[in-house]
Amino acid sequence: MINIKTYNKISKAIYDRMVAGTYCVSDALANYDGILVRSAKLHDETFSPDLKAIARAGAGTNNIPVDKCSENGIVVFNTPGANANAVKELVVATLLMSRRNLLDAVEWTKTLAGNGDQVPPMVEKGKGQFVGNEIKGKKLGVVGLGAIGAMVANAAVDLGMEVYGYDPYLSIKSAWSISRKVKNATSKQVLAECDIITYHVPLVESTRGSIDATAISHMKDGVVILNFSRAELADNAAVRDGLASGKISKYYVDFPTDDMLGVPNCVCIPHLASGTEEAEENCAIMASEQMADYLETGSIKNSVNFPDMEVNNAAKNKVCVLHRNEPAVITNVTKVFGEDHINIEDMQSSSKGKYSYMVIQTNTDVEDSLMDELSQIDNVLKVRIIRG
Repeated sequence: MINIKTYNKISKAIYDRMVAGTYCVSDALANYDGILVRSAKLHDETFSPDLKAIARAGAGTNNIPVDKCSENGIVVFNTPGANANAVKELVVATLLMSRRNLLDAVEWTKTLAGNGDQVPPMVEKGKGQFVGNEIKGKKLGVVGLGAIGAMVANAAVDLGMEVYGYDPYLSIKSAWSISRKVKNATSKQVLAECDIITYHVPLVESTRGSIDATAISHMKDGVVILNFSRAELADNAAVRDGLASGKISKYYVDFPTDDMLGVPNCVCIPHLASGTEEAEENCAIMASEQMADYLETGSIKNSVNFPDMEVNNAAKNKVCVLHRNEPAVITNVTKVFGEDHINIEDMQSSSKGKYSYMVIQTNTDVEDSLMDELSQIDNVLKVRIIRG
C-alpha cells in the first residue's frame, strides 16, 4: 500500500489515479510516502522518514521547504499551467475593472437604497463621477511570460491592447504560444511606456521586493499595477507612497496583507486567481499523476528541485538514486553494482543545478541491503528500489 498524506482538501479527481487498494489517501497518516498539498505551510513540519515526494496542486512552492527536501532526497513537484486559464480570466476581469471604476460605482449605488422612485434619477445624476476609460489601445506590460503570462498577453491582444512582454528566461514552449503582436520589450520599456503592468513571475530572491521605489519612479504617472504573483513581490511601503502621491492610480493584489487593507486605491483580492472548480480539479489531477508516476515508475515530471526524467522499462528492477551533482558519484555507485555482481541492463542519469538523479535497471534480484550500501556513498541523498 502506498500512503499519501493530504494537508488541504484536495479534489476527488485524485482518485482517478490513486485508486483504493493501491493507495491510502488521508490527512491522518503518521507514516507516508507522499504528500499532496495546496496552500498549507510545511516549513515547520516534521516529515515521515518514508517521505519520497511532495506534490503541490499549484504553481508556487514557497509554502514548501524545498532546500530541506532537496538535501533529504525528497522530490518536490508543482503543476505549472494547470490553473493558468483561471488566473488569466481573473486578470482580464481586473484589467477591465481597473479602467472602469466598477467597484467604487457599485458601492456608491448601494448607498441609494431606500430612495424609492428617486433611485433612477439619482443614478443618472451621480454616474458621471465614475466615468472611466476603455482598455482598447492602452499599453499593457506583462512581466513574466510563462503559462499564465503568455495567456494574459494573448487575451489582451484580442481585447485590442498594445502589449509589451518582458521575460529574460522565456522558454521555447512559451515563445511559440505567444501572439506575434506581443512586443518583446526590456524591463525599462515596460516600466516607462505601459499604462498597466501585470506581474506573473515566481517569488525568488531576485524578484522579492522588485516592485520598489526605484521601479515605481520609472513608471508612467497614474500607472495601474496588478500583482498576481505573490505579496512579497512588492515593497508595500513604496506602493503605499506611490498610491498616496498618485504615481500609482490603482494597485490590485491577490495576496492581502494587513498593511495594505483599507489603503485608498488598493484593491485586495482574497487569493481568488486560481479559485475555480475547474482549476482545482486540473491541479489535483496533474499533482496526483506526477506523484503516482514517480512512486510507481521512477519518472519525474515538473519537479522544482530534481531533473525531469522519463524512465524507460528496460528491466524488472529499478534502483533510483537521488544525489548531489558532484564528481565521482556515478562511478562509486556503479562500482558497488560490480562488487555485488549485479548486472546493469540500463542506466539513465540527469542533473538540475546542484542535484542529480540516476535510475539503474537490472534483471538481477536485489536485496534491500543494496540501498544501505549505496546510501553510504558521499553525496548520495536517497536510494529506493522499484521491483517489477
